[in-house]
Amino acid sequence: MNRIKDPSLAPSGEAKINWVASYMPLLGAIKKEFEASKPFFGMRLAMSIHLEAKTAYLARVLAAGGAEVYATGCNPLSTQDDVAAALAAGGISVFARHGVSDREYKEDLISVLSCHPNLIIDDGGDLTSLLHGECRAFGDALIGGCEETTTGIHRLFAREKAGALDYPMIDVNDADCKHLFDNRYGTGQSTLDGIMNTTNLIIAGKTLVVAGYGWCGKGLAMRARGMGAVVVVTEIDPVKAIEAVMDGFTVLPMEEAAKVGDIFVTMTGCCDVIRREHFEGMKDGVLLANSGHFDVEIDKEALESLAVESFDRKPNIKGYRMKDGRVLNLLAEGRLVNLAAGNGHPAEIMDMSFAIQAKSLAYLAAHKGEKLSHKVYAVPTEIDREVARLKLSSLGCRIDELNEEQKAYLEKVE
Repeated sequence: MNRIKDPSLAPSGEAKINWVASYMPLLGAIKKEFEASKPFFGMRLAMSIHLEAKTAYLARVLAAGGAEVYATGCNPLSTQDDVAAALAAGGISVFARHGVSDREYKEDLISVLSCHPNLIIDDGGDLTSLLHGECRAFGDALIGGCEETTTGIHRLFAREKAGALDYPMIDVNDADCKHLFDNRYGTGQSTLDGIMNTTNLIIAGKTLVVAGYGWCGKGLAMRARGMGAVVVVTEIDPVKAIEAVMDGFTVLPMEEAAKVGDIFVTMTGCCDVIRREHFEGMKDGVLLANSGHFDVEIDKEALESLAVESFDRKPNIKGYRMKDGRVLNLLAEGRLVNLAAGNGHPAEIMDMSFAIQAKSLAYLAAHKGEKLSHKVYAVPTEIDREVARLKLSSLGCRIDELNEEQKAYLEKVE
């Protein structure tokens, strides 16, 4: 049984999946490998991830490996209904619709967990939270899972530190072939895509404030400068702040950045990054966007309370008129602007991230008979290197290898 918006949308979704599949050669190669080896034969897999074409292709790759896949979204606004319909038409159990309420979103999460999964893919930690709470009984067959994003990893490490993690999880987010490319090149491009496509406004000549100079913030700052923006960075980490300065960006506290910015993008994974006191000092017409997973980085309650009027300006843009007449524009309800108001990361980038996901799940499946500790594991180095080699090969690139003399020299003890 599926819970989707409209089954008749499947042909449109199928076309989207076929398009991205043609630009995801790593997953294509893994799919052929999985079809032969069936690493997930007889296993149930629950996934909560942004449900669009690239993740749909990942779901099909895992199904090709023998998994019985149950899929839902990890954000109420990032599900594409035609893609969900296409997945359902292809035999995958789907519980996801665009624009669901918080209650419906939670019901969909619970529905995928009710399969009593052997493996999970989480993006932000919602499945993990339920499996450690009201859905604990659904985790009785769980081997482990993978976490896709920074926010979810923070939650996992907090659980591990507290001794409250009930099963092993692999930290996909911090794999080299994930954060160095997905977070930097993927988020950088897709965030600007979402802002530009939603607003139809120019980037050049504007002051763009990036809150957080992690890999995502670095990618956005780099691309915004390349498009002619003046980039200001806000940070709490002195080392990252120095790095931003050395990279040529202005670093300010948000209190000061709020007065000069035209576009604000939060990318921290924390709450209340842009608050009441910041709204009070902003210029008329600013754009407020978030690319930090949950819609808590921009204080929407404070924005509502300050406004004398709020109104829809166009799809995915809500205006908030202040007492002095200024209008502050919130994009995509403060949710992920690159997915809620765009198509997410480029297919070629997600090909690497999802190759890491697929290989990491196969690693867990292969070790199901072992007693893995209830902790957060790094992606095995050999998986990272294999994905990098596959990517280079798909690009027609070759690299050097050490000969035996060089290996001996590097390993020599003086």
